[in-house]
Amino acid sequence: MKAVLCKAYGPPDTLVVENLPDPEPGPGEVLIDVKAAALNFFDTLIIEDRYQVRPEMPFSPGAELAGIVLSVGDGVTRVKAGDRIVAYTRFGACRERVVASEDDIVPMPQGVSFQVAAGIMVTYGTTLHALRGRANLQPGETVAVLGASGGVGQAAVEIATLMGARVIACASSREKLEFAQRFGAAETVNYAEEDLKARLKALTGGCGVDVVYDPVGGDHAEQALRATAWRGRYLVVGFAAGTIPKIPLNLVLLKGCDILGVFWGEAIVREPEEHWADVTQLLAWVEEGKLKPHIHAVYPLAQTPQALAELAQRRARGKVIVEP
Repeated sequence: MKAVLCKAYGPPDTLVVENLPDPEPGPGEVLIDVKAAALNFFDTLIIEDRYQVRPEMPFSPGAELAGIVLSVGDGVTRVKAGDRIVAYTRFGACRERVVASEDDIVPMPQGVSFQVAAGIMVTYGTTLHALRGRANLQPGETVAVLGASGGVGQAAVEIATLMGARVIACASSREKLEFAQRFGAAETVNYAEEDLKARLKALTGGCGVDVVYDPVGGDHAEQALRATAWRGRYLVVGFAAGTIPKIPLNLVLLKGCDILGVFWGEAIVREPEEHWADVTQLLAWVEEGKLKPHIHAVYPLAQTPQALAELAQRRARGKVIVEP
């Protein structure tokens, strides 16, 4: 089988494509014929040794995939050969065949394409866990989404809207905000030109937002927290800005608000049944046409370095897909 390999840490153009023996599933494992794999920004960090996950060399990038079960190991009961599935593999998805744990696999319906399904797990799974599992978002509440045109940001705009919330998209350019509006954002804030706190307060009649969804961190975090409503919820999703903010805790006291950590990667290990339910719900929404994930581009396996470069240079809008 062909596999994209990281054999030495470096930028995307240091990756190579090589032939490897087909793997075999062990007990509790599933062998998958990969039809599509999705890339995320953290894949650009893993291959340069700038991420908390450090796979043993050589490894393939790609944390999520969709495909068909070829065979199963002893003890596997949730899926069988021939089933269409999605899987979260943490890394290793950019190859023709992948072995994954049964716990990391969710069956997918016939009415969803492999390209779309491949990009559901990380961004949309993180977001549904954040909004439903952590923030307990209710219909009619207001959600401010920072970095609203990025992968998880776009997913947050879509899912919050689908859950009946009023979404305020926050980003750094008019182009990015127009993109977010296509997915349901009711209002927008350009935080490169406007005061984030003042604008969010103005858009909520001075009350503040019920939920802040923040995958960015950096300089805008404190301003967004200051714009939360009484008993608001601030979701810490990530730090795409590269800076981890230091928050004055008196703000939390004065607002009676909650700062909630969103560690999806650990949650799916500790709470697998909730994870399976979330992904099943997401796939059902896609099949019903209620959720329409945007695919930025689809690349053949040999062009995985170009696909990762697109992410590294922040040009991607939506998911970047690789097809073996």
